[in-house]
Amino acid sequence: MYGKASAPEYQGALTTLSVNSSLVDVLAAGTERLRAAERSGQRGEAARSGLAVAEAHRRLGQVGDADRAWKASYRAARDAGDTAAMAWALWSGGTLARQRGAFALARRLLGLAAELGEHGGDIVVRGYSLAGLAETGRIQGDYEAVGRLHEQLLAEARRRGEARHTVWALEGIAQMHRNSGAFDTAYDLFEEAAGIAERAEDRRGHAWALRGLADVVSVRDGDTELALALLSEAETTCRAMNLSSALAYNHKMRGNVLYRAGRCAQARDLYELALDEFRAMGEPRGEALARLGLAKSLARLGRDRAETATELADLARTLDRIGLRHAREMVTRAQEEFCAGVSDADEGEGTAR
Repeated sequence: MYGKASAPEYQGALTTLSVNSSLVDVLAAGTERLRAAERSGQRGEAARSGLAVAEAHRRLGQVGDADRAWKASYRAARDAGDTAAMAWALWSGGTLARQRGAFALARRLLGLAAELGEHGGDIVVRGYSLAGLAETGRIQGDYEAVGRLHEQLLAEARRRGEARHTVWALEGIAQMHRNSGAFDTAYDLFEEAAGIAERAEDRRGHAWALRGLADVVSVRDGDTELALALLSEAETTCRAMNLSSALAYNHKMRGNVLYRAGRCAQARDLYELALDEFRAMGEPRGEALARLGLAKSLARLGRDRAETATELADLARTLDRIGLRHAREMVTRAQEEFCAGVSDADEGEGTAR
């Protein structure tokens, strides 16, 4: 039903690159081709190769470079009169905005990308852009609004036999079920995604699916060792492909698994590692989740309750500002668990220390 996974964001002279190409290799090849296209005045090719450069920078966590690259790709596409290439550049910019926690900007750019993709006759970029809008809503916890869109995109991907997009949709739907407590359904969807990704040789999608499976077997079954083994398998892929963001989320999930098993000192170390990784790449959502895990681990290890209350109150304000509903609910539960009876005055004392 599904063929080998492809990477439609690698375009022009870069179509020979694989979905599993190392991002360092993608960046090198894309930069070389971009410079050649600029020297020869090939604006359309510059736009297409610039897209690969932007995506490599983004996935490597090089936010500033990614921002400059997608904008340059858009300008080149506009100069060339290439509507579809303009859509792809906007998709890259919208995806970067979501990664940086700028959700309103992400929705605006991804919406424009979907419109241009439709006008330019490129159904793939239209689908990727709609998927980006769905993922933005899911990350913010607006499941009711984007659940139907996820299902619609899954049906379209299955109909076209697009393995990579099918895997993405399955994982998004699975995550919503997992966060809603439907662990069996989530497991089945993550398992299907992992199988499709493996057969289609989509190593990135497979790594994310393994992370999802690890989460479920940890929280549902209490099977710590299996969860850690799944994460180790996924980490091997992340390192081989230089997937900086995926690796940081893998480390954060390893912290979750260890925390649930009561191994709080080990969990603390993993959360600290993930926190450093997220901060280095300017990813506020991951940073907030790692901060939450770290605060809970330190609380279990005997940290002063007022200090914990102060940290969680600051984190709650951060999540309110970013607009992450599900994560905000997690902070509320942590406050109820660790901060009951701590007054505002106590929180102030914790800050002073």
